[in-house]
Amino acid sequence: MKKLNKMMITAAAALTLSTSALWAETMTIGTFSDPTPMNAARAEKAFEKATGWTIEWRVFNSGTDVIAAMASGDVEVAELGSSPLAIAASQGVDLQMFMVSYAIGDSESLIAHNGSGIKSLEDLKGKRVAVPVGSTAHYSLMGAIAHAGLKESDLTIISMPPDQIAAAWDQGTIDAAFIWPPVQTNILKTGSRIVSAAQTAKWGYPTFNAWTVNTKFAESHEKEMVAFAKAMDAANKAYLDDPSAWTPDNEKVKEIASVTGAGADQIPGILKGYTFVPLSEQVSDTWLGNAANIMKSTAEFLKSAGRIDNVADDYSAFVNTKIAEDALK
Repeated sequence: MKKLNKMMITAAAALTLSTSALWAETMTIGTFSDPTPMNAARAEKAFEKATGWTIEWRVFNSGTDVIAAMASGDVEVAELGSSPLAIAASQGVDLQMFMVSYAIGDSESLIAHNGSGIKSLEDLKGKRVAVPVGSTAHYSLMGAIAHAGLKESDLTIISMPPDQIAAAWDQGTIDAAFIWPPVQTNILKTGSRIVSAAQTAKWGYPTFNAWTVNTKFAESHEKEMVAFAKAMDAANKAYLDDPSAWTPDNEKVKEIASVTGAGADQIPGILKGYTFVPLSEQVSDTWLGNAANIMKSTAEFLKSAGRIDNVADDYSAFVNTKIAEDALK
């Protein structure tokens, strides 16, 4: 009798597990190929464990593609650069920024090809510069051009996704590129850094990557979104607690390499180019508290440059502070 009861309990437990798996919500989440700590958590299925979702990660090449996916409803949660975020908000795409992925510093740079004759921003005149148009790198490039007193028409800006930039660089068909890792890391072998997003931020053109969510989805999935934010914060803290431990033979670095395709030997150096902000700091007036103002100033610059037609009066509807605040409780 005891044996029969044990068998029945085991069968019931198995049925419960299979039913849970059957009803687990499948989520497509948009991200980029940046070799960041969240990708170690991604490899460890930390986000699935936290949310209960079955997650399909979709890697995008540019913010423009993310905007289209969010606008169509193909993706409910996605990483998005601050410049594309301002574009999406200005277009009325139904999304909200709920946390910072990382602040962009030296992780995005203008690299001049050896032999191009480019030693300064002023030397860009008459040159061919590749960048993913509509990205944070593009916004930084535009800011750098403006700071140097140049006009966009003074150079030839070529829109290319990262993989095409890498190919064009090797073929010698471009003189410079404003791009992020791992392409940035590779082209630096035969090029020189002219300026990075860290410098353009000081000139008044700040950039960052944000995590965004469809507004209605956030309202109907409050618990899961809070769990997602907690898991993301934990991933960043694991790195911030001891950055020096993230060497090429570190297990988490190897996990990042397996997910992103970046070389494990390159990742420690790449990580130093990012600024990861603890969630406890993100709820301050510097980050989420100022996000609407940053969106507006970014949009105003993009409009003045002819990249968008309209600027909203207020961008606060495109910022969700509740998820981060609840995640800290």
